[in-house]
Amino acid sequence: MYRSKDFIKWVKAKHPLHSTAGTGNWECPDFYPISLQGTNGVDQYGEEHKYVLTNNMDVTRFGYYTIGKYDTKKDRFIPDNGSIDSWKGLRLDYGNFYATKSFYDPSKNRRVIWAWANESDIQPEDAIAKGWAGIQLIPRKVWLDSSGKQLVQWPVEELDALRTQKVQLSNKNLNNGEKVEVTGITPAQADVEVTFSFASLDKAESFDPTWADLYAQDVCALKGSNVQGQLGPFGLATLASQNLEENTPVFFRIFKAQQNYKVLMCSDATRLIIQWWKVLVPVGRHA
Repeated sequence: MYRSKDFIKWVKAKHPLHSTAGTGNWECPDFYPISLQGTNGVDQYGEEHKYVLTNNMDVTRFGYYTIGKYDTKKDRFIPDNGSIDSWKGLRLDYGNFYATKSFYDPSKNRRVIWAWANESDIQPEDAIAKGWAGIQLIPRKVWLDSSGKQLVQWPVEELDALRTQKVQLSNKNLNNGEKVEVTGITPAQADVEVTFSFASLDKAESFDPTWADLYAQDVCALKGSNVQGQLGPFGLATLASQNLEENTPVFFRIFKAQQNYKVLMCSDATRLIIQWWKVLVPVGRHA
């Protein structure tokens, strides 16, 4: 780590702000204060704030973050108890979301993060043939959850100005295995807001206690989009071809734990496609 007072002359620091052994190379690290209350961003460093340290691990190609305190005198970041700063910790996104950076927007008093997604392929030779491919992802406003243990993100409000030609479906009942096509959508991109409701959660399958030690993505692998449950999978079949030979399911499952319910959100990119054809709402069990 290097320091500079004028961004021209740089001096190597005596010690890193924070480090964790055995985690490999950290790319695009980011460190910023975050307010304990509300959704506004902050740009002043002080002990009255929490702090977020993000890192993108070259080993896993995912972005992670840790929440903690900043000792201004010792220039040290101290993670909160239970806030893990390795690939066992919290991810910023469970999709293709890498090389994250943030900035403070003083005009709207918010912290904004953005990231990069590469265009990969199932066959390595196909990815090589495409050459360099990637895209900057939609910026998101970020703030601290009321629990103080994780971040909350939402696409920046400016995206609302891009919404045109609204298509709406209401009060659609879905039975097991039933699909409803959302027609009238032809662009390369679509902004989808969807609400699923159930008359009862009594039929939710039990949450296996052994899953508590797994990553969410591992449970998604066990309970994929083709594994039928009681309350799920239900969600969206995005990037879908004409006859659904290819699609990317984004789906949910509801489990019943000892004292509450747990919702698992997954995406299944094993059916990779090149072109967006239509958006479908598939496979939901309506109690």
